[in-house]
Amino acid sequence: MFRAVARLGLRRAAALSALGGSGLLAANAQCEDAQPSIAELLKRLETKISRIEEGLAPSGRADVVLGAQWGDEGKGKLVDALSVNYDICARVAGGSNAGHTIIVNGKRYAFHLVPSGILNEKTVCVIGNGVVVHIPSLLKELDALTLANVKWEGRIKLSDRAHLVFDFHQDLDGAMENKRGRNKIGTTRKGIGPAYASKIQRNGVRVGELKYMDDFKEQLAALAEYCGGLPGMDPIDVDAEFAYYESVRDRVMPLITDTVSYVNDAHDAGAKILIEGANATMLDIDFGTYPYVTSSNPSIGSVFTGLGICPKKLGGVYGIVKAYCTRVGEGPFPTELHDEVGDHLGKVGREFGTTTGRPRRCGWLDIPQMRYSCKINGFTHLNLTKLDVLTGLPEVKLGIKYMLDGKELTEMPASLRDLARCEVVYESFPGWTQNIDNVTRFEELPPQAQNYVLRIEQLLKVKIRWIGTGGDRNSSIER
Repeated sequence: MFRAVARLGLRRAAALSALGGSGLLAANAQCEDAQPSIAELLKRLETKISRIEEGLAPSGRADVVLGAQWGDEGKGKLVDALSVNYDICARVAGGSNAGHTIIVNGKRYAFHLVPSGILNEKTVCVIGNGVVVHIPSLLKELDALTLANVKWEGRIKLSDRAHLVFDFHQDLDGAMENKRGRNKIGTTRKGIGPAYASKIQRNGVRVGELKYMDDFKEQLAALAEYCGGLPGMDPIDVDAEFAYYESVRDRVMPLITDTVSYVNDAHDAGAKILIEGANATMLDIDFGTYPYVTSSNPSIGSVFTGLGICPKKLGGVYGIVKAYCTRVGEGPFPTELHDEVGDHLGKVGREFGTTTGRPRRCGWLDIPQMRYSCKINGFTHLNLTKLDVLTGLPEVKLGIKYMLDGKELTEMPASLRDLARCEVVYESFPGWTQNIDNVTRFEELPPQAQNYVLRIEQLLKVKIRWIGTGGDRNSSIER
């Protein structure tokens, strides 16, 4: 699968050729002038050859796709389209709370734990150590792939360092949300927060523990005792939980891999790696609209902590942003619409959560929020999705800045109280009625749509490389 590493002899020959006569003449001149020893000259020459060899050695590439808003931007579609050119597609954060939808020839696929690159038969899919894994949900997805005639066997690598989400984590998630009452966060109740809490409290159970079932049972019992004693929880049947994992162990064990070594070795051998973010920047536990966030870091940092690669291996950072904005659940949403335009966006855009089925809140694209997201993640390119949903609106708008107490804010403040007091200043554009479904060339878009895209690019100072013009995997423009 990976490109072969060039033999040392060939590399050294190329290195000597690259040095050429000038390098040897320089060495000779140094010898005549300063008269270094032969050993020193050879050492210098060896150093130069080694440096050139480093440049000639095969080098992999790791690119990342991240949500730039509050999720549901369309990350899965770009990952699916790009992954045909990559050897590995990896998830690094979140769990089954994520929902990525891909439409291929009219057939809809929904992924929650499995990376979206699985539809490309030559791509190996990695579930990294930063993901929290509910095994029943994972096996359900794999069964669905089998029914859809997707050949996934041998192409799923599950990190031995990833933490498990147990059913009682999901029960605890629901109990905590119910207790919040009117202050609910809007969690998916998939057990993600409690599982990450177990990880941080150091009483969680990792996937790799399934190798030794006696240790697994001991750790499971300790965790169940702790979680079962929390408010709103009933006693947990450890024997029943353990019996389930015994019954599925033979299915799970072949998937378990030291993914840190696997991914880094593959990269060093020349593999191309595509990293698929889950959730989005504004749901980041540190940088999002806290406390209305998820329990992980779905911004750029998760790439390193959730997969185990170093920053110098990272190439492109691709931010996914809708041509408008949506949000599921509770929390601030400065540009939210409560009128017929919001209804249009929700209906035409089919804005219902892939994981929860809840209707998404809809509003105009928020430039201050996007500037903040661009600053954190360092996007090299953007993918503007669902431009076609705006078709038919007589007017489209961009929220270009906030006003707070008479002062202009060009980025989103951390304080939710301040954010609630902000007034959004909008810039208006004429809409378009021409059907742009499945348009694949920028020049074929109506001038109004082109101007809208170019203005976003101008305000964010990041090139919009891809534009979504429909739901199907081929309905997009690449500039």
